[in-house]
Amino acid sequence: MNWLYDSVEPRVMDEDMLKLAVGEQGPRDEAGQLARQEGILFKDVLSLRLDFQNILRIDNLWQFENLRKLQLDNNIIEKIEGLERLVHLVWLDLSFNNIEAIEGLDTLVNLEDLSLFNNRISKIDSLDALVKLQVLSLGNNEISHMMNIIYLRRFKDLRTLSLSGNPIAEEEDYKMFICAYLPDLVYLDFRRIDDHMKELAEIKHQYGIDELKQRENLIQAQLDDERAQREELEEHKAAFVEHLNGSFLFDSMYAEDVEGNKLAHLPGVSELLQAYKDKFVIICLNIFEYGLKQQEKRKVELDTFNECVQEAIQENREQGKRRIAKFEETHLLSLNAIRDESEVTNLEMKIAEHSKDITELFNMLMTLEMQLVEQLEETINMFERNIMDLVALFIENVQSLMAQCRDLENHHHEKLLEISIHTLEKILKGELDEDLPYDVRALFVDKDTIVNAVGTSHDLHLLKIDNREDELVTRTNSWCSHLVDAIHKDEIMRNRRRVKEIHQYVDHVQNELDNLECSEIID
Repeated sequence: MNWLYDSVEPRVMDEDMLKLAVGEQGPRDEAGQLARQEGILFKDVLSLRLDFQNILRIDNLWQFENLRKLQLDNNIIEKIEGLERLVHLVWLDLSFNNIEAIEGLDTLVNLEDLSLFNNRISKIDSLDALVKLQVLSLGNNEISHMMNIIYLRRFKDLRTLSLSGNPIAEEEDYKMFICAYLPDLVYLDFRRIDDHMKELAEIKHQYGIDELKQRENLIQAQLDDERAQREELEEHKAAFVEHLNGSFLFDSMYAEDVEGNKLAHLPGVSELLQAYKDKFVIICLNIFEYGLKQQEKRKVELDTFNECVQEAIQENREQGKRRIAKFEETHLLSLNAIRDESEVTNLEMKIAEHSKDITELFNMLMTLEMQLVEQLEETINMFERNIMDLVALFIENVQSLMAQCRDLENHHHEKLLEISIHTLEKILKGELDEDLPYDVRALFVDKDTIVNAVGTSHDLHLLKIDNREDELVTRTNSWCSHLVDAIHKDEIMRNRRRVKEIHQYVDHVQNELDNLECSEIID
């Protein structure tokens, strides 16, 4: 345990500690005093200092969701935890603690500066999520293996590194190795790396660097391929035809088909099965290609709709702005005229006239909004009909193709049954020349057994085809329904926001007139 705190009782990071810290670190002016009286919301805090608090465990920070800077140095913390919700954190100081492993940082994707100086860390790892890391302080720890440096090559923005005070820093080749394998580093152990040092380091470790780069390129190529495959799969899922661009569905039909796999050993079934598979896969590919084309049509329809909506909203907004600009040209003049008017009768008349102008402005803005609502309602209804027609056509054609898969399965079932019964007759007559596995021969005790085996295989295949069709239809309809519902909800929310904006603006100008009227009456 940290010697500074051996005689002090460890403290819990509780609500009271956090409130006290936030209050002490807030502004000292009148606004700060008012904030302390009314209470400061943790979600509004951007910087928090909790150093020298004898904290043993990080906890209760989940409310600080917008925190940018967190100082937890000089405590007795043993484990990095409780930081999951601090996704906006940029600066984190955990120096002078008792931490033995780097962990618990997976959500801190915006972290740029991390200090773990003076802890008990022996390995540099678990920093993969910190893609923006620029400054890393790991001095005075227990890092002894030079291969830890290789791990840091993935951080392309890393410019400042501190490792002094570790066993690794006593290595003869310490600085040269780091300069060679981290060529973008600018500062090492608080000193700027000069270009001459970098050149010498590169020459010394040229062979090792070239070999490492080759491995890294291979790994990166593999990662790129995996990412491309994931992206491609997501595109296929968006079209509801994932895994239909090959034999996946066919293979899944036989993956759990015990009886079907046994029957594949019968004479002539291998050729029959291959012909069945070839035709089945062609239909699946037809569904897949058709699905991608229909997805593109749906995308074009949606993009066109969104463009129309945005154009209508923008045009309506511009009309509103012009009306408001025209009103504001006379608004200040009218207020000044009212302010300068001394005759009561004329004053009341001018106030009434301007109040009428404000009402006319309100009515005009609300009329524009109602026109937009009607225009968008018509556009949304047209889009809804079009997208539902596209979805219905897609489902209808897919179901037709799936019916072809079932026809193939039925045909295969009939042929397999014929071969199975013929094989049974040969076995009973002792005329079968082929040597069948024992578990396959066990099916041929009588006609009912073999018919049941063939039927079980057939039912399983049809179930797989039906399930894939049902999944596609359900997901497609669900997507369409959710999309239309979201569009309607978005329009309702847009209308509410716009009406609120109009009311707020009109209330503002009306209040200006009312306040002026009151002051004129008082005068």
